[in-house]
Amino acid sequence: MEIRIAVSKDVQFFAKNDPHIRRQGLLDAIYLNRIYIIEENGQSIGWLRYNLFWDTIPFMTMLYLFKEHRNKGYGKEAVNFWESEMRELTYDRVMTSTVSTEFAQHFYYKLGYLPIGGFTLTGEPYEIILEKSIA
Repeated sequence: MEIRIAVSKDVQFFAKNDPHIRRQGLLDAIYLNRIYIIEENGQSIGWLRYNLFWDTIPFMTMLYLFKEHRNKGYGKEAVNFWESEMRELTYDRVMTSTVSTEFAQHFYYKLGYLPIGGFTLTGEPYEIILEKSIA
């Protein structure tokens, strides 16, 4: 498995596979080096995207692996890679979130993330906010 920073040529890949981000937001994230492409044998199998919460805390907004590549350790490896990158950028904590109805919360708990709160958008399940110290 390899992880690389997304570049402008990846826009078509995201246009085809990620309906959760608008084109301008995607272009901005690529420009700011805030998307990592997860690859296996030269083929894109997923991605990790982040922003900054309160402009100061790295917040993973999306970790996605295609179904046939799940439960193989790629997600854990991608998160560990991202946390290492954030440490190099001198951040001492990171955050993410997941809805309470998804199994992903247990994945993050295993990686040392702790629930610190949450909220409910109208008509949506409870969103759990998670934090981890990486200092």
